[in-house]
Amino acid sequence: MTTAKPVIVFDVNETLSDMSPMGQRFSEVGAPPELAELWFAALLRDGFALTASGDNGSFAAIGADALRRLLSRVEPDRGLEAAVEHVMGGLAGLGVHPDVPAGVRSLSAAGFRLITLSNGSAQIARKLLSEAGIREEFEMLLSVEDAPAWKPARASYEYAAASTASETSAMLLVAVHPWDVHGAVRAGLRTAWVNRTGAAYPGYFEAPEFTVAALTELPAVLVAA
Repeated sequence: MTTAKPVIVFDVNETLSDMSPMGQRFSEVGAPPELAELWFAALLRDGFALTASGDNGSFAAIGADALRRLLSRVEPDRGLEAAVEHVMGGLAGLGVHPDVPAGVRSLSAAGFRLITLSNGSAQIARKLLSEAGIREEFEMLLSVEDAPAWKPARASYEYAAASTASETSAMLLVAVHPWDVHGAVRAGLRTAWVNRTGAAYPGYFEAPEFTVAALTELPAVLVAA
């Protein structure tokens, strides 16, 4: 790139982590596996609602409560609290998408500073990246638990900028979530959307500067920009 390399800020849930095994966790407690997507959407919805009203809720606490309400409708094959504990435990056992290790290593080798910024816990991110063998490629692992608000609120991205002694304009968010891209653009960050599914980007959100089908494509795209 002709200008200084941006600090690359990675979203964690679904961008780095492959959450598809969560469906199996639901099956293991006697619930339909497709509830996994509904549960995660409900978790995000309620977290965003708290953020919009000026609160900063716990990802784990919101997730467990949303799960408790969902599972109470399907009569799990064990006690409700045991079922919630089993499903929530799946978050700590997730792996990364196949394109993540090579993509991350290439970006690090190209001289980019790498950090994470998650609406979940930094501990989950640390375990995920350590088990993938790429923890050392990241300068720091940030969580909105320590920020004023969840993403996509401006304050979350400003927290990441302050943590790295950067301006938001000197950062680039990498995420699979269009809502995350939109929030980052509004906060002044550059953005890259990882579109592994070939989905159309929502027209009501601010568009990403870059779009890639896999993280392994991003280093060449950034170097050529």
